[in-house]
Amino acid sequence: MDRYLVFGHPVRHSKSPFIHTLFARQTQQELEYGLAEPAVDQFAQALRTFFAQGGKGCNVTVPFKEQAFTLVERLSPRAKRAGAVNTIKLTDDGVLLGDNTDGAGLVADLKSHGVTLADSRILLLGAGGAARGALAPLLAELPSELVIANRTHTKAQQLAAEFCDLGPVTAQTYEQLAGPFDLVINSTSASLQGELPPLAPALIHTDIAIYDMMYGASDTAFISWAKQHGARQTMDGLGMLVEQAAEAFTVWRGIRPGTKQVLRELKRNLGVI
Repeated sequence: MDRYLVFGHPVRHSKSPFIHTLFARQTQQELEYGLAEPAVDQFAQALRTFFAQGGKGCNVTVPFKEQAFTLVERLSPRAKRAGAVNTIKLTDDGVLLGDNTDGAGLVADLKSHGVTLADSRILLLGAGGAARGALAPLLAELPSELVIANRTHTKAQQLAAEFCDLGPVTAQTYEQLAGPFDLVINSTSASLQGELPPLAPALIHTDIAIYDMMYGASDTAFISWAKQHGARQTMDGLGMLVEQAAEAFTVWRGIRPGTKQVLRELKRNLGVI
C-alpha cells in the first residue's frame, strides 16, 4: 500500500491523517497516511529514510517548510515563488518534487465563502512563510491593491519588492494603514497565543471580510476582535487546511477530491458543529 506522511515538530495535533484518510476513501485510492515528528536537526535524514523505504509523498509543516525547499531535487513554480515546500512527491522517474499548496488552498477557501478577490483591496498581515506562500496566488486573482503590514516593516518591504512583478503589492507600517479594505488576511501566528496584530479598530467595517489562517474549536482572538468591531463575514483557516490538502492529494494521486463533506466531518471531529 502506498505510504504518505506529514512531517512536523510538533505534529501530533495534526488533522492531516484524518483529512487524507477521508480523501482516499472518497476517491477509492489505496493508501495509508501517518505522522512523523523527527527532532528539528533530524528532518533531512528522516525524509531521506522515508523515501528510501518506499514512501510516495509527504506533507511538511512547521518548522520544516524552508528546509524542505533545500532538500528536494525539483521545485514547482509556486514553490520557487513561495521559498518553501509543504508537499513532496516522488515522481515516476524517481525525483523528489517540491510543491507549495498553501496559497492555492487559501484562494480556494476564500472563493468557497463567496469572497471576491478581483479588483478588491486586500490587507495581508504578516511577512513570514505563510504570507510568502499566499502572495502569488492572491495576486493572480488581480486585486486592485495588496498591502502587506508587519511588525518589522523592513520584512514587509522586502516581501513587497520580491513580488511586485506579479501585481500591485506595497508595504505599509501599521500606523500608515488607511481604509477601506475589502479583505484582511491574518497570516501571523498571533492567534495561537491569544494575541492580536496591532491593527486599528477603525479599519474594520460591516462589509469587510476577515480571514485568520489559524483555527480552533472556537473563534480565534483575531476573529473575536473583528466581530466586536462590526465585521459580519469572518473565516478561520480550517477550510484552507482542507483545500491545501486536496491540492496536495491531487499532486500525489492525479485525482481531485471533494472538500465540502470532508470539511463538515473535520468540524464535527473538532467539535465545531
